[in-house]
Amino acid sequence: MVELDKEMEKLITGFQQDEIDGHEIYSYLAEHLKDKDDQAVVAKIAEDELRHYKTWKRYSGRELNANRFKVFWYKLLFRLFGYTFVIKLQENGEEKAQAGYAPVLERFPELDAILKDEEEHEDKLLEMMDEESLKYSGSVVLGLNDALVELTGALAGLTLAFQNSQMIALSGLITGIAAALSMAASEYLSTSAEKETERNPGKSALYTGVAYIITVALLILPYLIISDYFVALGVMLLIGVMIIALFNYYSSVVNDEPFLKRFLRMTGISLGVATISFVIGYFVGGVI
Repeated sequence: MVELDKEMEKLITGFQQDEIDGHEIYSYLAEHLKDKDDQAVVAKIAEDELRHYKTWKRYSGRELNANRFKVFWYKLLFRLFGYTFVIKLQENGEEKAQAGYAPVLERFPELDAILKDEEEHEDKLLEMMDEESLKYSGSVVLGLNDALVELTGALAGLTLAFQNSQMIALSGLITGIAAALSMAASEYLSTSAEKETERNPGKSALYTGVAYIITVALLILPYLIISDYFVALGVMLLIGVMIIALFNYYSSVVNDEPFLKRFLRMTGISLGVATISFVIGYFVGGVI
């Protein structure tokens, strides 16, 4: 075994940990993918990760277990977002691994084979990407953005105008359903008018409408279960921010975009509209 200084040992064990984590994650994916060809590809990658782990183990002399929290997190993401998201997340990890190997290649030239494997993994993972979910991400963004901005604003205004949780929820539901149908129809017409597009107008409309309806349901839920309309308003705004954070996390991974900038911009717009509507509701409530 090669003698390592503390800094190099830390680096090597880090690589080793990534490999055993990757082995566990890819093994889980291979068991749950429906396509047999994809299963075979991911199972082969899992075997490669285990082999890489054993290579690093020869240098570190340490036995490591997979990070259970990381593996659980990836399993949860798979259940929430599907395999496209997890594969993209892993593909980003493969890129980082390639960059991280560079400093040790001169000292461990045999590890050039690992780097080639990682590059091959990246190519295979990209080929597996579910293009449909990415193709229609713009439609989902449209539904989410419009629902968050419109409904947070409308519900904030209705809160002071009606001062009754049940009335607010009912009004929000009617407004939301009507707006969802309108947005879906607009997306259908917009996609149909595109001369060169691979998107199906019907699917585009469906993605937009479903994203809108789900957002509406989550935003009005606090008013259905909380009698205090001010508390319901606060919970509704919190849910809105959580939806924004969740979707922007997804978008930042699959589209390689910065998370914080998009999150702050979208949150600022939604809360800004809600504040303006809240003030309007205050004056409308006073008139009524």
